[in-house]
Amino acid sequence: MASSDKSPEPTPPYGGEQPPGKPMTMKQHVLDKGAAMMQSLKPIKQMSQHVCTFALYSHDMPRQIETHHYVSRLNQDFLQCAVYDSDDSTARLIGVEYIVSDKIFEALPLEEQKLWHSHAYEVKSGLWVNPRVPEMIGRPELDNMAKTYGKFWCTWQVDRGDRLPLGAPALMMSPQAVNLGMVRPDLVQKRDDKYNISTDALKQSRVEIDEPEWISPQADYWKQHAKGFAVDIQSSEMKKRAPFP
Repeated sequence: MASSDKSPEPTPPYGGEQPPGKPMTMKQHVLDKGAAMMQSLKPIKQMSQHVCTFALYSHDMPRQIETHHYVSRLNQDFLQCAVYDSDDSTARLIGVEYIVSDKIFEALPLEEQKLWHSHAYEVKSGLWVNPRVPEMIGRPELDNMAKTYGKFWCTWQVDRGDRLPLGAPALMMSPQAVNLGMVRPDLVQKRDDKYNISTDALKQSRVEIDEPEWISPQADYWKQHAKGFAVDIQSSEMKKRAPFP
């Protein structure tokens, strides 16, 4: 069965980056425009931030990707993000990340905490950015984000060439200041060139952001234990009891 640390076999023989399929017709565009005018689309309209950062595969840390999080806030302690591979109109939805405050994280079961990563280094190093938002305006949010934890599931491994979301979801980790957690300089430079920013300059400007007094050793589990996590899909017996008499 499928596993997040193995490429699907055989991989469908599609070329290019976009999913296979026919181009949109004018009729389809009109239908979409009409539906958008008549429907509320409330969950989508709650997305109030665009964050660009980087993520690493828990089971294969040298594999690193640029990610674009579109963030909605349910309350002061819980955020949810639709994660795309770019900020273009043809961007592919590659996963979802949930972000919680340290208060919520510390109340999680220890086994659950192993699936989460910290954001302190990611923020202070300048890797976590809100494109086109002046640093002064975004600073209060950065102060809060440095004390949070995230759980990110990648459902579409576009970096290995998949033109469709194939196989099992993969657990992702955040960049860290040690060995395998360091983001490749070429990825950072490509991002910086696109947005005309300097990650090094952002790092210097964020020196005074307070770090958490304590980062749980259960988060960023690989740092302490040199072990990642992969998802295996296995067949199981179905529950055949009808949900009604």
